[in-house]
Amino acid sequence: MGHGGNVIQELTADHREVEELFARIEALPAGDERRRDLADELTMELIRHAVAEEEYLYPTVRRYVDGGDDLADKEIADHSEVERMLKELEGCDPGDGRFDTLITRLRTAVGAHVADEENRLFGLLVECCSAGALDELGEKVRSAKRTAPTRPHPSAPDTPPANKLLAPGTGMVDRLRDMLSGRGRRG
Repeated sequence: MGHGGNVIQELTADHREVEELFARIEALPAGDERRRDLADELTMELIRHAVAEEEYLYPTVRRYVDGGDDLADKEIADHSEVERMLKELEGCDPGDGRFDTLITRLRTAVGAHVADEENRLFGLLVECCSAGALDELGEKVRSAKRTAPTRPHPSAPDTPPANKLLAPGTGMVDRLRDMLSGRGRRG
């Protein structure tokens, strides 16, 4: 599934990419250094995805979906839990036993979050938003992902307006660090 289209198509494409990264990590033997590169790529994808959702998807959910505040709060809490695990994973070598434990915990948490969005939240969005609004939201999400941070920052704000103000600057610093270190380069 390629990127583009409305917000649901865009986020669903992200979900499939993340599932593929988990599968690639799990297919390699414990201790294989390629697992570190894949974990970095996974982290980058999850962080960009979460930031874009927090900047645009959840404010829309709060505004238009019945019970949207509670739904958005739950999804943001899920993101916070995942971000804490990603921060811990960042300090683990692939040979460390915690690495596999964290990958398993992450896959479970992310899988539950994805299922909740795809089986419940996306349907609620379709009911209350026009096709044009969903298309516009897709563009905003893609734009946010281009400037979003690529590393976990568990103590950073995750709700507007602070997240929209701080994420691009943090993202720029993260991308510079990635460029200098070679992190996230497929090779």
